[in-house]
Amino acid sequence: MKYLGHLSTDDPFYEYLRYDILPALHSVNHPDFRVYELRASNHVYLYEERDSGARVIGKFFGGVPHIGPDAALRHMEQEFNNLNYLRRIGFNAYPHYVVRPLGRNASLNHVVVEEYCYGTHFKHVILKAIRENVRDVLFQKLTALAYFLATLHNRTAHERKVEFNKECDYFDQVMNRLLSAAWIGWDQAQDLYRLKNRWRDKACMWEDCEVLIHGDVTPDNVLFGDGLWVIMLDLERMKSSDRVFDLGRVVGELQHFFLQQAGDKWRAEPFIGHFLWEYSCHFPDRDAAFAAITRRLPFYAALTLLRISRNAWIGAAYRKRLLDEARRTLE
Repeated sequence: MKYLGHLSTDDPFYEYLRYDILPALHSVNHPDFRVYELRASNHVYLYEERDSGARVIGKFFGGVPHIGPDAALRHMEQEFNNLNYLRRIGFNAYPHYVVRPLGRNASLNHVVVEEYCYGTHFKHVILKAIRENVRDVLFQKLTALAYFLATLHNRTAHERKVEFNKECDYFDQVMNRLLSAAWIGWDQAQDLYRLKNRWRDKACMWEDCEVLIHGDVTPDNVLFGDGLWVIMLDLERMKSSDRVFDLGRVVGELQHFFLQQAGDKWRAEPFIGHFLWEYSCHFPDRDAAFAAITRRLPFYAALTLLRISRNAWIGAAYRKRLLDEARRTLE
């Protein structure tokens, strides 16, 4: 978090915060907002009112490279509406919580304003397990996360079956990014496409019903409180898909953290097994649920590793390791 200074009273966003947002939180006659920049893919800022201590998050979907006004409007509406929808169906209290949206304004660079939530980032729990061997806390928080995701998926299940072609198309999008940046060779890419098509031919990838998935369960988008409390952020990518998409994202992220920080992705296996087993306990037949999930999991875990490898901040040597691990996982 980087301190940027105070929000000018001449800024139109100041007026919006003062008259449309702050009254729902505190009564302040002449607010003074400190501004902090947060690390995020969008332009995300923390605004803290000096006297009351009230904090809000502003997520600006406009002004982001390669995103035009129509796409910015769509992302803004998706984030705002998805948050409201999940809160309406019960994700607004302990132990399952999604951040409360306070307002949106397309004329102010397509901003969504959300409440600021306190908690421990999933990322910090993982890093503490790796660097300080604080394993029990990671096991406990993976139990809580599994409970949240199982509740989300089971509460929103549809009768229609998974359309796995959609995730194959997403696989192609990730690969196109890697190819266009020359981060992967043509032969290596063709091998990954071949493996993807083998997964497309597996009946198990089409067998489950669609559910609403978070779509971006990364360690930056999950906060933990006491006990089973899980606070979920960033809902703009929520969609109907295979429940294992979310599970594979968590598994792939755990593998990435242990590979990057400890040099060995297999050290994540006890935590991965625990997470999947805890998720499976929320079904009538735990063993059958675990078997069905783990049949489909390698594709989505590999997709997560490929997705991580397309980030510009990834170094060449580590990108090669991620690509190699993705291929082995797909096989």
